[in-house]
Amino acid sequence: MVLQTSPLIESRDDLIYALERGCKPKEQWRIGTEHEKFPFLSDTLERVPYEGERSIKAILEGFRDRFHWTPLMEGDHIIGLLAPNGNGSISLEPGGQFELSGAPLENIHDTYEEVHDHLMQVREIADPLGIGFLGVGFDPLNKLEDVPIMPKGRYKIMREYMAKKGKYGRDMMFRSCTIQVNLDFSDEADMVKKLRTSMALQPIATALFATSPFTEGKPNGYQSFRSQIWTDTDNERAGILPFVFEEGFGFEQWVDYALDVPMYFVYRNGIYHDVSGESFRDFLEGKLPQFPGEKPTVDDWESHLTTIFPEVRIKQFMEMRGADGGPWRMLSALPAYWVGLLYDSGILESAWQLVKDWPIEDIIKLRNDVPVKGLDAQIDGRCVCTIAKETLKLSRVGLERRNVQGCKGYQETQFLNVLDEMMERRQTQSDQYLELYKGLWGGDISWLYRDFSF
Repeated sequence: MVLQTSPLIESRDDLIYALERGCKPKEQWRIGTEHEKFPFLSDTLERVPYEGERSIKAILEGFRDRFHWTPLMEGDHIIGLLAPNGNGSISLEPGGQFELSGAPLENIHDTYEEVHDHLMQVREIADPLGIGFLGVGFDPLNKLEDVPIMPKGRYKIMREYMAKKGKYGRDMMFRSCTIQVNLDFSDEADMVKKLRTSMALQPIATALFATSPFTEGKPNGYQSFRSQIWTDTDNERAGILPFVFEEGFGFEQWVDYALDVPMYFVYRNGIYHDVSGESFRDFLEGKLPQFPGEKPTVDDWESHLTTIFPEVRIKQFMEMRGADGGPWRMLSALPAYWVGLLYDSGILESAWQLVKDWPIEDIIKLRNDVPVKGLDAQIDGRCVCTIAKETLKLSRVGLERRNVQGCKGYQETQFLNVLDEMMERRQTQSDQYLELYKGLWGGDISWLYRDFSF
């Protein structure tokens, strides 16, 4: 007999309700920042193994022992941590990418302080171990076969399944990093407007936050190779979703989409069971071959939603997924950018007016062009650089209207400054890296680690 602690799902309506429960009044809207970074051995620049004196395990145990984070275990392996106050966690991506999933916070100043405190703790633990951290969208040096594999059951299943789905699946798992921001919605109509607007603008964010122009020590011809990877990584669960822009879209249509995304696993009694390629619809009807007669729980549904990877994802909040991992200033710039655009109704309407007439085919083309062309990509006869400047102006007004002051009276708008500076130079972070690589660095990629690690 399998003991369940999560409520059983009896019908498709339960799945819809599970999403609707995310609706919140505006005064309860929060901001959750997630950011991944590559740990590396400071002397060799190799990725950090899971076990050993200089290891991922040692870092996690340092957080546990020094800062009193609660360890999350899978069998005998520590594979994550829960913050002492219960808000926020640290998790491992498949190749040891180190991720902070931040607490739901009220403003950008708080997210900045959270990131600052986290990185200070990371350095305190990792420096004596000779381990550094680099925030970029794609591993600039190490080959796929040289990346260590973390001991997490779900990743073993995904790794094997990804080999059958697209040429970049394992690169996505082991050699990519991202920054994400999670935002709230008040009701279904608000969710729809935010989702459509942010999905259309996601390629603009990809260009603004591009940091992955290198592969295995050389320029790869891309502004965001991380974004390029997602063009051929299990496309049944990734990309721009045309049905989002169709009349009548809402929670119900998102549920139908998610039901048709093939499953990866079912988690029972501490074990991930491989059900890759199976249908959640069959699971809902008690017809999953590996679990005949058993119906899913709310936890099963929420886990399944985490295996869907479109440019914007809906759970009980909305995830912006288009940005590369990046250096410190970018970690606060991303939430500032999206909060400014989406959390003021008037600015949201202006942003929607900017994109509402773009044909879906053009949005998809833009999404596919941006990884290579960056700010030079075009849609509707206009370049991304021009559109990016317009969205930054809108975002700044949106943050000004929030009028949230931080230390010394600074407004949340300060966190957009790094993006405005980039637009003034018309130079992304990738452009800067390439300029340095061809000039000051003399073609030596190791300088990227020295100059831009946390």
